[in-house]
Amino acid sequence: MRLHLIFIFSFAILSFLLPISALAEKSFQKNCPEASVCLDNPLNTDSPQKLIGQIIKGFLGIVGSVALAMFIYGGFTWMLSAGNSTQVEKGKNILIWATIGLVFIFSAYAVLQFIFQDILGV
Repeated sequence: MRLHLIFIFSFAILSFLLPISALAEKSFQKNCPEASVCLDNPLNTDSPQKLIGQIIKGFLGIVGSVALAMFIYGGFTWMLSAGNSTQVEKGKNILIWATIGLVFIFSAYAVLQFIFQDILGV
């Protein structure tokens, strides 16, 4: 169980830290007067709809990382079962539920993409 939590925690941390490192790059605005201090928008969005879309995409990325970790955990559980039928069944169940979770993740992404782009035009 601890290995399971370590996988989830490490993927969550990496999912949060990678976008922050991309924001840390220094960039300058072109329309900034020479003697004044100008800052870029740290959220890199113009509207709240785009911000909500970025938050949802980030959340779906984290959930996808958790699903990948569950695939790896289920595969290891199944492969290291050494013929124990309860461990084999446990590994199969983990893989089945991770697959069902990925189907939900992809369908949620498709629905949100449809809502934000086709209906709202964002």
